[in-house]
Amino acid sequence: MQTPTPTHIRISWPAGHLTATLDDTPTTQALAKALPLVSTARTWGEEVYFDTGVAVPRETNARQVVEPGTVAFWTDGDALALPYGPTPISQGDECRLASPCNVLGHIDGDPRLLATVRDGDPVRVELVDA
Repeated sequence: MQTPTPTHIRISWPAGHLTATLDDTPTTQALAKALPLVSTARTWGEEVYFDTGVAVPRETNARQVVEPGTVAFWTDGDALALPYGPTPISQGDECRLASPCNVLGHIDGDPRLLATVRDGDPVRVELVDA
């Protein structure tokens, strides 16, 4: 039996870029089929999110409170959600998403790079080789 290989993506915006490693989940597979994609960044506290045009159901392991740098999929908005710090509904310094999200993986390196994303920035997401 073959071990599922992780999916690697690159997220770019005018002031920078980062990569992320995604686990093999139904949501990751649906997202990978839609890449590359270009969207418009939105910010909510210390979270960046953007529409993907991908619609998937909420998975059984969906979570609302996640670690900074988690790559999450917000099923209520068909959007990738990238928290790097507290949001307006966080308690303390936790990363609390708007509602439970499918957890896809984690940003490689420092998620605080997302602080350079401005509301309305164009964002590009593409597959990259590991």
